[in-house]
Amino acid sequence: MSDRAVYKTGKDDDGDITALCNDGEYWSPRQKADAIHDIENKIHTYYVPWKSGRTEIRVVNGPNGKYLRTDRDDTTRNNLDDLPDC
Repeated sequence: MSDRAVYKTGKDDDGDITALCNDGEYWSPRQKADAIHDIENKIHTYYVPWKSGRTEIRVVNGPNGKYLRTDRDDTTRNNLDDLPDC
């Protein structure tokens, strides 16, 4: 299993996350369904790095199916919706 840092996200017209990205990495962009598969099967972890730590990206079962998110905390800089587009 490898850790994959995420600095950008792909989004659709509704703002839903469609991909995880890290420019220059061979795996980037990683489509949402593939990232969900990686996380659920413990193949790879994905996270948003920041100076004093990291925030894990996890899979959530929502009313419209599975999606990716970070847990809310005191900052928005690690929220997937707030990351730059890839």
